[in-house]
Amino acid sequence: MVTEKEVEVIGRTLVDSRQPLNARFRALFTLRNLGGPVAIKWISRGFEDDSALLKHELAYCLGQMQDERAIPVLTEVLQDTHQDPMVRHEAGEALGAIGNPEVLDVLKQYSEDPVIEVAETCQLAVKRLEWLQKHPAQPPSSPYCSVDPAPPAEEGDVEELRQALLNDSLPLFERYRAMFALRNIGGEAAVLALADGLKCGSALFRHEVAYVLGQMQHEASVPQLTASLASAAENPMVRHECAEALGSIAKAPCLATLEAFAQDEERVVRESCEVALDMYNYENSPDFQYADGLSKLRASD
Repeated sequence: MVTEKEVEVIGRTLVDSRQPLNARFRALFTLRNLGGPVAIKWISRGFEDDSALLKHELAYCLGQMQDERAIPVLTEVLQDTHQDPMVRHEAGEALGAIGNPEVLDVLKQYSEDPVIEVAETCQLAVKRLEWLQKHPAQPPSSPYCSVDPAPPAEEGDVEELRQALLNDSLPLFERYRAMFALRNIGGEAAVLALADGLKCGSALFRHEVAYVLGQMQHEASVPQLTASLASAAENPMVRHECAEALGSIAKAPCLATLEAFAQDEERVVRESCEVALDMYNYENSPDFQYADGLSKLRASD
């Protein structure tokens, strides 16, 4: 039984800017796993922070929790044009992940946002909600226990899916469906097909490809992720996700890359490398769980 006081202690770690970023991330994912109104309250308070990376992850976690009590704060973040585009994008995606059709109007409104990453995200979220309305008995499932922005395509051939993934003339929703189908199939051929997606499409699309490669944790994608992270011409939103993917894959070649870019000029890249190095250490440790805020709190009592 988790007490409200324990949730609040973890929440205070999350919103304390004096804490190391990796500790705040672990607190965030602990709150996501615990759920409930108090956890949502503390996660929502984090949007006052000045780290775009942290706020991006706050929105992501609220979407993954699928708790409708998070809709007001996510709507406010999406509408706030002073927020970084990657934060607003994630708020839009989180609204789609929660799955309540009451947000369709606001998502349709911001599907025309002048910031392309926000507009494309809201367009995808609208498509996801419309798909759910047409397939109420077929909620999309993920072997990674994640709520994805599009259901996987029904196609099972890797090469057919690769062609769909890389086809710029296809609607973005269909390319996303091919992406998640490839992820679910798994294996090196699917990983290499997905890695080709890091070279095409919009920044939002490449960002999602990197996220999926991080979920798969296959070493075959390390060269492509490294190249994208190292490219100063690449959108920081993509580079950040490549760094986190390398931290999740956590193979020896990832370590030197993450250490090298931990001093990058882009704050979101620097911070992503800091968090990714913590993920790397976790993946190569005997620790039971990454979201260890509660266990550490109880161990200190």
